[in-house]
Amino acid sequence: MSISPVEHSASLRIGSVEFVSPDEIKVGLDLEAPEGIAANAGIPRSFPRINSYVLIATEAGHIVAQVEWIAVERSPFPKRKGFQDYGLVDLPFPLRKMRVNPLGLLKRDGAKFTFKRGIHGFPSVGEPVLIPTDDQLRAIVESGEKRRVKIGTSPMAANADVCVDPDRLFGRHIAVLGNTGSGKSCSVAGLIQWSLAAAKEEIDRKTGLGIEAGKRYPNARFIILDPNGEYAKVFKDSGRVFQVGNDANPLQVPLWLWNSAEWCSFTQASSKAQVPLLKRALRAMRNEQFELSEELNIRIKRFLGTILISASHERSVGSPWGSFPKPKNFFEKLCKWLESTEFLQNQLGANDVRLNNLTTKLTSYKNARQGQYPTYDSTIGEITEIIDEMSAAFALFGGTDNDLLPKNEDAPTKFSGNVFVNYLEALAQETGNEQYVEFLLARIKTMLADTRMKGIIGDEIEMSLRGWLESYIGNDSAQYGCVTVIDLSLVPADIVHIVTAVVARMSFEALQRYRKLHGKSLPTVLVMEEAHTFIKRYKDDSESQSAASICCQVFEKISREGRKFGLGLMISSQRPSELSPTVLSQCNTFLLHRVSNDRDQELIHRLVPDNLRGLLRELPSLPSQQAILLGWASELPILVRMNDLEDHERPQSDDPDFWEVWSRTKERRLDWDQIVSDWQQSAPSHDNNQSG
Repeated sequence: MSISPVEHSASLRIGSVEFVSPDEIKVGLDLEAPEGIAANAGIPRSFPRINSYVLIATEAGHIVAQVEWIAVERSPFPKRKGFQDYGLVDLPFPLRKMRVNPLGLLKRDGAKFTFKRGIHGFPSVGEPVLIPTDDQLRAIVESGEKRRVKIGTSPMAANADVCVDPDRLFGRHIAVLGNTGSGKSCSVAGLIQWSLAAAKEEIDRKTGLGIEAGKRYPNARFIILDPNGEYAKVFKDSGRVFQVGNDANPLQVPLWLWNSAEWCSFTQASSKAQVPLLKRALRAMRNEQFELSEELNIRIKRFLGTILISASHERSVGSPWGSFPKPKNFFEKLCKWLESTEFLQNQLGANDVRLNNLTTKLTSYKNARQGQYPTYDSTIGEITEIIDEMSAAFALFGGTDNDLLPKNEDAPTKFSGNVFVNYLEALAQETGNEQYVEFLLARIKTMLADTRMKGIIGDEIEMSLRGWLESYIGNDSAQYGCVTVIDLSLVPADIVHIVTAVVARMSFEALQRYRKLHGKSLPTVLVMEEAHTFIKRYKDDSESQSAASICCQVFEKISREGRKFGLGLMISSQRPSELSPTVLSQCNTFLLHRVSNDRDQELIHRLVPDNLRGLLRELPSLPSQQAILLGWASELPILVRMNDLEDHERPQSDDPDFWEVWSRTKERRLDWDQIVSDWQQSAPSHDNNQSG
């Protein structure tokens, strides 16, 4: 016997609306409403619990509401059905009530249900409140378009799949927050792996190549800044892991990549006397070539560009035909140019004639002004002919107009740290500021001499800017893998914030230039683990910025502007109250694991709308692997049980096995010689011991 829709709705009824306001609705439960498992719906159905969903029937459809609390109130006048004996005296009777928050509207679209966030009208008092069916629950949880990546299931919604759109999840930044041991690191690793797996499946589906297509990496880029060395275990086979002391992939962030702000923060330069000198020295390094080992053609191009700029300047100020001694000084300068040009021509060899015309023109100019009574005046035509020959030679060596532009102090141009120190010292002597830069020079010299730092920032690093970008951000089509793990665990504390800031800033600026040249963004995700250490709130009124504040400012800039250039930010932290408010305010999606600290809970409550705060009261009691997903990536706030991860897919963040080691259930062998050898960077004299 079929049941009519009206009868079906009546079988799901549990109460009616008693109070309505824009952000809350109070419901009075019927006396006949079940206390635990509802059997009146034809099949056993769980009665509404905290943070589960109920439906309120209206003319426009069913309003979906989330349960905030359920309570029992004592009432002297219960509604009794079937009795109209006014001679009886009613005794106080317990009535159950609950408060719910409206979330959106559920409508029937043919045989399916569709859910949309937000409601156009509120219910009236007396409207029936229903338990949703499994189909309705799945329609609520599985709402939204482009649900491409499954991250878990919803225990409050018949274990419906919780899927997200990666464009929303990563495009507007996500914060994964929770206490140690709550499953935070596994969620971060899982979001990356599940996204890449879904992209591989899509490649397989489009190409139709089956299993073979799965060998191709998606064109995705994840850069994980890992201060505890947790993620190397997960991504060592599917990406690149850069570590201090790793012979195959050593962590290298050479000092010539640092910009002036990072140099000033590391050296603690004062803004009055030291910062101007430091920036002047950096400009000199960026615009001059100090590496004699560089390719000859590049050195000649740089030389020709320098004399071309100088000759053009001399012509613009009229030195060759000005008052004495300007013409003579210009002549002597030109003779030096000729001497250098002839030297470079000899290095090229007789078969290379690219400098011949310039050498001939400079020689002719020099010979015309030699004799017993030389005159050094020149005409504008003569100087223009020399400049034209310089331009022609400059072009023959690959020079362009862009090469003639002077570089600022932040341009990532290679230079030697030792040459930089010597130049800065000479500059201080020339300007009479030796006493002001003594501490600054000592700090730089100490850094360059520190054996812990040499392999990370030293002059011995043979790497070009192109090579660095290709290694750390990825090459074309992500052929080196989709994930770059930068292990910061052994980076000295003196430079760990600078190294982190440089990697983040270089990634951001590289993507800025990609969009400038191509008109499109290159989607990349920057993951910051233990973000409270590197994105920590700071005082911006201090005279000199510390390395920690410079690091935080880089991430603040990425959080504000990264979306425009395709750089998404995923931050993970166990202390959200210590994070920069700017970065947190720019995160549009939150994955909240168990949070028990009062200050952290208070901050999280301020980040979400008032009508969702009831949901967050469950944060202190969440078990591991469960989290609350809310924000831009989710149509509605939802409790998620994250997908399972195999042991090899989990970060190395398990709790220590104290008891099993103490009781010798698990063996731990100890060899201090091996540790000392690694610590002091000396070659071990025996094979590495394996431990259980």
